[in-house]
Amino acid sequence: MKVFLTGANGVMGRSSIEALHRSGHDVVGLVRTPEGAAELKACGVEPCHGDLFDRETLVAGMRGCDAVANLATKVPIGKAALRPGSLKAIDRIRLHGSKVVADAARRADVNRIIQQSLSFIYADEHDNWIDEHSPIDVTRTTEPCVVAEAHMADFAVDGRESVSLRFGLVTGDDLNTAWLFRRAAAGRAIGLGLEDSWMHVVHPHDVGSAVVHALGAPGGTYNVGAEPVRRRDYVDTIAQAAGRREGHFLPRWILRLGGEKLEILTRSQRVSSQRFSDRTGWHPMYPKLTPDWLDDLARA
Repeated sequence: MKVFLTGANGVMGRSSIEALHRSGHDVVGLVRTPEGAAELKACGVEPCHGDLFDRETLVAGMRGCDAVANLATKVPIGKAALRPGSLKAIDRIRLHGSKVVADAARRADVNRIIQQSLSFIYADEHDNWIDEHSPIDVTRTTEPCVVAEAHMADFAVDGRESVSLRFGLVTGDDLNTAWLFRRAAAGRAIGLGLEDSWMHVVHPHDVGSAVVHALGAPGGTYNVGAEPVRRRDYVDTIAQAAGRREGHFLPRWILRLGGEKLEILTRSQRVSSQRFSDRTGWHPMYPKLTPDWLDDLARA
């Protein structure tokens, strides 16, 4: 298959390129800069110069493709996430960019879209298991993901199909984990929320393999990630990889300062990815969070 990829130069994009190529697929990657285009060419990807909001460029790039994987994001890292307007760029990508991508795919006669989404949208379920039928909790922070999934559902008519992948928190060689790693190495707090609450995480490599399996998945929404992990274990794993015995948690008043932006990061979410495994045969290469997930950061 030939797959058009947005967010091609990001962590999820690079993982998907490697996995798609291993499975024998060709990739066209959306890129904005000459430097980015050179990186894609070096990886065997055909670059498409343009912008996520430029419908005509997207249509031209998508023609002849069998599927689109919309993985474009712009996540604020660390303290930057607390600044006013820090989510403006990523919200625009999800609220408006996803619609442009869906419209372009329709005009280019592409019959399948894979949309990156997040399991953060689920409500706090304490120790209860969460699957795709569990309730979501829509706030100003989670609404853009819900809207992006709705755009994909609208696309899936007249024989077309869409797959929305609700990924856990990407944990590995990515900018957010690297920021937490540096803080933990310095003995600073990185934990948010209740220590015994649950988190849903995914290794970057498993993002790419999930995109490959989504090419043949029945249309719908799926959770994608490793085994749920207690928040205390998540914090300690990062700290141990960074050379510390254990990690530390931020004080509760920080959560009040961060409001809804941090609230979604504290929800207890014991998320199951069984449905995706049952329907596609996908299984994570990294099924349980361990310090070796951060080996690349430790070597850096």
